[in-house]
Amino acid sequence: MGRKEELLAKLRNNPKNVKFADLDKLLQWYGFECRSPRRGSHYVYKRRGCRPLTIPFNRPVKEPYVKKALASIEECGDPEDP
Repeated sequence: MGRKEELLAKLRNNPKNVKFADLDKLLQWYGFECRSPRRGSHYVYKRRGCRPLTIPFNRPVKEPYVKKALASIEECGDPEDP
């Protein structure tokens, strides 16, 4: 099991008190591109064929946002898989 799968399993098992950096790293590993906020604190993640995902920069990231990110990863899948 690689680092990507380990981090995914860790967030699935406990979606509370997730560091923003961990969620950001996971989303980028799954092919999401991040657009930094111009004003405010919300980051937007986009990937072709997937709905945009908005995550506020909170420490820690709240559970509903982590669950939305995990659902989006499941829906879109891994871009490295054939």
